[in-house]
Amino acid sequence: MGQFNNQPDFGTSAKGIIKSDTIDNSTNIGGACLFIGTGGDVRVILAGVTDGNGNKPGLLDGVTFKNLPSGSFLPVICDYVLSAGTTASELLAIK
Repeated sequence: MGQFNNQPDFGTSAKGIIKSDTIDNSTNIGGACLFIGTGGDVRVILAGVTDGNGNKPGLLDGVTFKNLPSGSFLPVICDYVLSAGTTASELLAIK
C-alpha cells in the first residue's frame, strides 16, 4: 500500500479472512489492509504491535473501527483480525 518502501500504491493480491481470537502464525495476515464486504465493526491488531517485550500481541492490543460501510477499504496495515468485536463480514486481506 502507498507510502511504504518497495510497495505498490495498489493491491496486487487478495485473500479471504477467517476472523479468530487465536494469535499465532496461522491467523497472521502478514501486514495487509482490509476490504469490507458487508459493513459493521472490525477489531484488528495493527502490524508490528507487540506486548512491549517483543512478544506476540494479546487480545487487549486490538483496536475497533466502528461502523465501516459495505464495500469499503480499511486503510491501515493489520496483522490480525479478531473475532470478538468484529461484526463486519466478507473481509479480504489486500496486499
